[in-house]
Amino acid sequence: MGTVTTDDGTVIFYKDWGPRDGRPIVFHHGWPLSADDWDNQMVFFLSHGYRVIAHDRRGHGRSGQPATGHEMDTYAADVTALTDALDLRGACHIGHSTGGGEVARYVARAKPGRVSKAVLVSAVPPIMVKSDTNPGGLPIETFDGFRAALAANRAQFYIDVPTGPFYGFNRPGANVSQGLIDNWWRQGMTGAANAQYECIKSFSETDFTEDLRQIDVPVLVAHGTDDQIVPYEDAAPLSVKLLGDGTLKSYDGLPHGMLSTHPDTVNPDILAFLES
Repeated sequence: MGTVTTDDGTVIFYKDWGPRDGRPIVFHHGWPLSADDWDNQMVFFLSHGYRVIAHDRRGHGRSGQPATGHEMDTYAADVTALTDALDLRGACHIGHSTGGGEVARYVARAKPGRVSKAVLVSAVPPIMVKSDTNPGGLPIETFDGFRAALAANRAQFYIDVPTGPFYGFNRPGANVSQGLIDNWWRQGMTGAANAQYECIKSFSETDFTEDLRQIDVPVLVAHGTDDQIVPYEDAAPLSVKLLGDGTLKSYDGLPHGMLSTHPDTVNPDILAFLES
């Protein structure tokens, strides 16, 4: 574990496990979580000889809690600071949900040789909010509701989300894990309320269309068809159409948090993509 300090003085916490000469994977977590959400994947890929790195986004987890910079351009700049500090080359960047947007913005702007592949899992691109140009998106009132719930009672909101739609535990017959619910709450409450509040705008209203078009490395886009947070039809299939070298992997009936509920299904597919 270590830290890197960005140009505006924000300290970014990261984990860095595995051989220094191993092929690096950088994991980008979703809102409002932290690098800990990648524990399963980090152990899995570590066991396959990879060097695994995951950071806490600014305002989240153990990173600094600044008043500003809670938008995608700064998130991507923070990743650049991290990858420069570690001198990562030929890395694969894997992002879940909001982290998928962060990956798209960073990879589109990455220095030559830094990135070899990318994976977007249940990711927010191209854009979530409904508009004239994105009629299949979610109405702005949905995200206004998120903000209102966070401001009113963040602790309860962060129980309601994982108990319900995030992991699909609100579906009949779901195999509910109290440990996942508790760990989601723990991670969320570690971060800063102001950063998480502002991040809702960042993940819902940022348009990643041009980022996806500019990416020139192979990208795997993985998404569950029963995603209640980032609806499948307005995300993964549209992203693949914008990518120059994109592969779509759909998971019938799996939820937004499928990396945690079904890692034995998703992890091998990501490994196969990395090694293809």
